[in-house]
Amino acid sequence: MNRREILLGGAAAVTVAGFPLRASAADDVVIGVVYPMSGSNAQIGVDARHAFETALDIINNVHALDLPGAKNAGLAKLGGAKIRLVFADHQGDPQKGRAEAERLITQEKVAAIVGAFHSSVSATISATCERYALPYVAADSSSPSLHRRGLKYFFRPAAHDEMFSAAMFDWLDAQRKAGKKIETVALFFEDTIFGTDSSNVQRKLAGERGYKVVADIKYRANSPTLTSEVQQLKSADADVLMPSSYTTDALLLVKTMAELGYKPKNMIAQAAGFSEKAVFDVVGDQLQGLVSRASFALDLAPKRKSISVVNDMFKARAARDLNDNTSRQFTALTVLADAIDRAGSVDGAKIRDALAATNIAGEQTIMPWRAIKFGDDGQNTFCDPALIQYIGGKFITIYPNDVAAAPAKWPMN
Repeated sequence: MNRREILLGGAAAVTVAGFPLRASAADDVVIGVVYPMSGSNAQIGVDARHAFETALDIINNVHALDLPGAKNAGLAKLGGAKIRLVFADHQGDPQKGRAEAERLITQEKVAAIVGAFHSSVSATISATCERYALPYVAADSSSPSLHRRGLKYFFRPAAHDEMFSAAMFDWLDAQRKAGKKIETVALFFEDTIFGTDSSNVQRKLAGERGYKVVADIKYRANSPTLTSEVQQLKSADADVLMPSSYTTDALLLVKTMAELGYKPKNMIAQAAGFSEKAVFDVVGDQLQGLVSRASFALDLAPKRKSISVVNDMFKARAARDLNDNTSRQFTALTVLADAIDRAGSVDGAKIRDALAATNIAGEQTIMPWRAIKFGDDGQNTFCDPALIQYIGGKFITIYPNDVAAAPAKWPMN
C-alpha cells in the first residue's frame, strides 16, 4: 500500500498507523491533520489522532453538550455535511511537514489544515497554507514567533510561550512574596524554534523580575547524551530548573539527572515532553512535585459537564486522560469546524473570515479560558494559562487561584 492509499480516506475503510479511517460521502468536508506519526515522537501523533477523532465524534454526531457543533449531526449550514480527516506524517521534520501540507492541499483538496505539535513544523506548514490562501490552525505549537509573521490565514486558539512563561513568573513572584526562597533559575532548552523562543522570553522575564540566571544551557534536540549539560545544571544548583524539552529529551534529561545524582530543588517545565504520559510512566517517581504550564485543568470536571464527558470519550480510545497537548488538539478542531459551519462554505477565504470572527465563551469549551477570540494576528489572547503540579501520580491545578484545586507543594524536594 503506498502513502497516498494509506492517507486517503475513501469509500472503503483503510488504515494509518493501525487506525481505521472514516468511509466518506461525496459531500464530506476534508481537513488535513499533520503530526509526527512515526519516529521518536510517534506517540504524540497517536494521541493526537485520538483527540481529533474524539472531536470528530462531537462534530459529526449529536451530543447533549454545550460545545461548538455538539448539538447537530455534521455542519448544519452545509446541509449536515460531515468532517473527514486526512492524516499525514511529518516525522518531526519541517521540510516533510511543508511537503505533506502541499500534497494535502493540491491532491487531497483539504479545506484547512491543523497541526503540528513541533513549532518548527508549524512554521513551514503555515507558510505553505498562506501561499494557497488556506486556513492553518496551530493546535499545540506554542512558539510566540508563529503569530508575528503577518500571516492572514494563521490561527492559534491556545496560549503561546510568552503567555505561559509570564504565568510561571507571576506564580514565582507570588511564592517569593509569601516568603519562599527563590533567587536563581536555570534555563535548559532544545535548539529548535520551540526551545530557543521559550528560553528568550524566560531569560527576559528573569531579568525583569529580579531572578539570576545561573545556567543557560542550549542542547541539540534528540541528542544521544546530556551528561555534560546535566553536570552544568548540577553545579549551578538553581532554585528552579526550567526545561523546554520534547518527549525523548525529557526522558533522557531525567534519567541522566538520576545517574549523576542531581535532584533539582524545583522544576517548572514548559509542558511539551513534561506533559506526556510516556515520560511519567518511566520516570514519574523522579518527578513528584514537578510544576508544568498547561492549557487544561482536568480537575475542573466537577464544575463543567463537558470536560468529564469528553475526557471519558477520549480515554475510551486512548486509555489515558486528556492532557495539555490533546486538550488543545480537541479544541482546535472544534473551533475550525465551528468556523466552517458559520462560513457555510469550504472556500479558504470565507473560512478564514469566519475564523477571524470567532467568539466562543470559555464555558463552551473544555478549557479554563475566558473565551476564544482571535486578534488581527490570529492569536487568541483570552486563553489564560494554568499551572499544574504532579503529585501522587496525577496532575493537580495549582494556579491561577480561581481554578486551583489545591495549594502547591513547594519546594518539590
